[in-house]
Amino acid sequence: MFLKIYIVLFALSIVPMFSQPSPENVPDSILNKSYDELFNKIKGESDTALQAIYLQGFLQKALEEKNWEEIVNGYKNYLHHSERELRLTYSDSMIYASRKSGDSALIGSAYLTRGIVFYGNKENERALDHYIIAYDYIKNTKDTYLKHKVKYMIGHVKYYIGYYEEAITLFRECISYFKTADGRAYLNTLHSLGLCYNRMGNFGLCSETNTLGLAEAERLDNHSMDAYFTHSEGINHYHRQNYALAIQTINKALPFIENRQDFANEAVAYFYLGRSYWAMREKEKALPYLIKVDEIFEEKEYTRPGLRENYELLINYYNAKQNAKAELYYIKQLLKVDNVLSTTYKYLSGKIYKEYRTRQLMQKQTEIEQLLVKGKQKDIILILAGIVLLLFIMFAIFQRHRNRKKFAKLMQEINSDQPTPKKKPAKPGKLNINPGTVDTILKQLQKFEDENGYIEENLTLVKLAASFNANNRYLSKIIAHYKQKGVVEYINDLKIEHIIQLLKDKKLYRNYTNKALAGEVGFSSTQRFVDAFKHRTGVSPTVFIDELNKEKHTRAEE
Repeated sequence: MFLKIYIVLFALSIVPMFSQPSPENVPDSILNKSYDELFNKIKGESDTALQAIYLQGFLQKALEEKNWEEIVNGYKNYLHHSERELRLTYSDSMIYASRKSGDSALIGSAYLTRGIVFYGNKENERALDHYIIAYDYIKNTKDTYLKHKVKYMIGHVKYYIGYYEEAITLFRECISYFKTADGRAYLNTLHSLGLCYNRMGNFGLCSETNTLGLAEAERLDNHSMDAYFTHSEGINHYHRQNYALAIQTINKALPFIENRQDFANEAVAYFYLGRSYWAMREKEKALPYLIKVDEIFEEKEYTRPGLRENYELLINYYNAKQNAKAELYYIKQLLKVDNVLSTTYKYLSGKIYKEYRTRQLMQKQTEIEQLLVKGKQKDIILILAGIVLLLFIMFAIFQRHRNRKKFAKLMQEINSDQPTPKKKPAKPGKLNINPGTVDTILKQLQKFEDENGYIEENLTLVKLAASFNANNRYLSKIIAHYKQKGVVEYINDLKIEHIIQLLKDKKLYRNYTNKALAGEVGFSSTQRFVDAFKHRTGVSPTVFIDELNKEKHTRAEE
């Protein structure tokens, strides 16, 4: 009894700091528990104040014992019980701790978890990058389960960006493994495989997969995925034009999905319910379901390519009703949806725009606003919009022309045997430094450049002088005199010139993210890399790579 009271009081004292591990000490009675006991307490505790104690106790115990695997698990516990905005922070801590361990499987697992966080944030490209890194660490380990978990997550990203055949290949591999290794994962993967078949229009194979999933759920006595197989089958019925059966089947699955607060599948269910009623010419029954899809988008900012038609139906409905205000609202919503789709699903964005292309929507929006707004003000707005648009186009053309000139000048400098210096060459003398010292340092600088010593991360004047066994002030003055640059600019330019050569000679590097390119030459942050690249070349890394690819493409056509 005394212990419980102490725990509650202690918990109340740290509740305001629950978002981050608290520096407070945890009672020995908690630290003396095993990790399994603490994990079960965390998982089973409904009182958030007590749960905070066990979370802190788990991590504190691991830190005191310097048990890297459990430190990673401690941060993972926090990640799973924290607000979304803190999850990336905890995943960073997981990666740091895992790398300290040197255990490839643990490092891979940490990168996998960070990828899952990005995936949950709908940042599919960044998720895929982390899954690939995770697989590079895991592939040479003996942890078969982790290997297939990574393949499963990569398959999901490929499914969401439209690479269905690649996703199917990965899911099939996972099914073969999970069938005997993990029943829940096996059923999840069967469901994902069925979704791929559905998106490819192979509704027969999708139905077979759903039927197999329900049969296997019965065999395994694991019915956690039953509603999802039923949900998928309802969508199949819609595509086969069995609209009444689609409504009946989806409604059977919907209560479980709503109870799980799975808003993504809720939105899909509402859309196909509305679409089925619409196909049956019962538009008034369809309307509430279509509106619910928009409510989920407004609240959760969730959409997907297949849900875009929801807004076309609503716009058509209110246009037929001559309800200009409602029609305008859903046109604006569709523009917002298109913006999300073009960012989240950019691989598919060229395929999903049908009747309502962005330009047409914007034109329609303007027309309706003219009906709702009276007076000359509407003409002024149109004129101003036209002027702004014209200025934007002119600026874009000018910027494009300027970037091409900068790129051409840069490529001429790179391809020249003697690159054009950015500043006047240094004049001898005027340094008040022993000539022998100057000569020694210049030779060391030449060796430093020839052996790519500048790639080291967080390289400073102090570090460089120490490696040369030279005086900081002398080294700074010699670089300023002979290189005509400050120390930071000198090192940064060497890094940038190195990465430019890699981009020019090796096509692989053009697929790297800015973050990956920054890491390749030892920049401590992506922003510093981009700033240094612009300072040296006049253009961003993205513009440089685009121009480089266009130049290679033009040469290939010639």
